[in-house]
Amino acid sequence: MLDIWQAIVADFSNITSPSALAAFGQVLMIDIMLAGDNAIVVGALAAGLPPAERKKVIMIGIVAALVLRIAFALVVTQLMQIVGLVFAGGLLLLWVSWKMYRELHPAGSSQGSPEVEGDEHSGVKPAKSFAAAAWAVAVADVSMSLDNVLAVAGAARDHPGILIVGLILSVALMGIAANFIARYIERYRWIAYVGLLVIVYVAFKMIYDGAIDPDVGVLRLFG
Repeated sequence: MLDIWQAIVADFSNITSPSALAAFGQVLMIDIMLAGDNAIVVGALAAGLPPAERKKVIMIGIVAALVLRIAFALVVTQLMQIVGLVFAGGLLLLWVSWKMYRELHPAGSSQGSPEVEGDEHSGVKPAKSFAAAAWAVAVADVSMSLDNVLAVAGAARDHPGILIVGLILSVALMGIAANFIARYIERYRWIAYVGLLVIVYVAFKMIYDGAIDPDVGVLRLFG
């Protein structure tokens, strides 16, 4: 716990330095975007259910996302030390970027759920039963929580204090403000595009670092 606190103090005492400020800005944008995205997907999947079941599914989605983000956060810094995983994480984030771009240009629309504003334009088809919705939400949460934690870890890999605060923020935003964020992302679409560009940048940075890093880069396997 002392090491964690020291890392946070060390990074935030130098937050005005260009690298720390850039890392914190990227982490904040990633957290905002992916918390809103999570809320929109969960709301759209639950939209076709009766009100009581819909509220239960949305609550399951929020709680599962919180638990998964915490679980992934506990192991991600160790995983990033494994050769090739930073590179693989960058490729995964590129796929996340493509998925987010598709969501910004949906082929269809959902009826939406009253609890989450903006999910009617997600293009995600609502599930037809409580069990199907709960399962779809759980699967989506695993993917989106891993995406969130990987993106934050990739953006702040050289700043452990900012990484820790970023992961705490991702959990807090998902639990407290996800619906509020979803509403504003839907209203002000430029926020979504800025977030998408940040995630694309982090993805390419992770791919580059994951290739050439002397400790965990994939090129060391061929050296």
